[in-house]
Amino acid sequence: MRYAIIRAMPTLKPETPGHRAAAAPGAQPLSLAFCGLPFSSPIVLLSGCVGFGEEYTRIEGFSNRDAGAIVLKGTTGKPRLGNPPHRVYETPAGMLNAIGLQNPGVDHVVHEILPQLDFSETRFIANVCGSTIEEYVEVTRRFDESPIDAVEINISCPNVREGGVAFGNYPDMSAQVIAACRRVTAKPLIAKLSPNQTDIRENARRCIEAGADALAVINTIMGMAIDVRTRRPVIGNVQGGLSGPAIKPIALLKVHQVYEVARPHKVPIIGQGGITSAADALEFLIAGATAVGIGTALFYDPMICKRVNEGIAEYLRGQGLVSVGELVGTLATRSDTLDCAVSG
Repeated sequence: MRYAIIRAMPTLKPETPGHRAAAAPGAQPLSLAFCGLPFSSPIVLLSGCVGFGEEYTRIEGFSNRDAGAIVLKGTTGKPRLGNPPHRVYETPAGMLNAIGLQNPGVDHVVHEILPQLDFSETRFIANVCGSTIEEYVEVTRRFDESPIDAVEINISCPNVREGGVAFGNYPDMSAQVIAACRRVTAKPLIAKLSPNQTDIRENARRCIEAGADALAVINTIMGMAIDVRTRRPVIGNVQGGLSGPAIKPIALLKVHQVYEVARPHKVPIIGQGGITSAADALEFLIAGATAVGIGTALFYDPMICKRVNEGIAEYLRGQGLVSVGELVGTLATRSDTLDCAVSG
């Protein structure tokens, strides 16, 4: 059985404008600066969902200009074929994937793919992956010598020297990777944080101390599916990353938690996980994200960026806000909020 992950966009009902000034005629309310880079929109298209920046340009009506930035597919030192099939499986309100970082290697990306991208359209961000710290460093160094705008470090990759333990699940290992990559690049460095860990706030703190300029929150959540007829895993890799609307409440909480750590350092966050509408994006901005990542929704709604941009702009007008930046981190919470939830 297959399950639809499409949702209707909730109707936005802006409150009556208060004391905030209305946007001036001709102003660009969606534009922002992210680590010093000009974004025309808070939308970031996520790694693994748009290939190397050219895939969706084949669709009539799609434009890279509708996104503030595009994160390219994960890149390793050498070419990788990826995992055996099945690699993708639709779940209730989401999707499991275990692609296995299939990519042509950093040499091909730098010499063959980057020269074909139009850097006047949007900002392009490399996604660096590795099985060892040395591989992370080498791939980062190669991108530092390229025209890429920023570098995202995917610390959810397994460390082969530690038996496949993901770098991103342990603050010490995360900090080691970020610090090593920081030494070989002056470009903005974004740490992509894993939700599959005990305390994401501690990991965020350690990554900031190690030199991360920004944080991407969150990566996918590990899960699996079983074929009851064969009693075998559906995914060839047994486990995969769950994305889509199913993980949005988790992602929102993680963004809120990380924002508490990042705010004093003025470190921006790309909030991501299950965004399928302007209302979803607004929630992430209010929770503390400076930019919002869209991924899985693109697979069934390639035009989503235009609608999300329009919805955010409409909300800002209704609230009397001049820019999207005024909305970031405006969540009102009680001071005695606990980490645990009591039920039953």
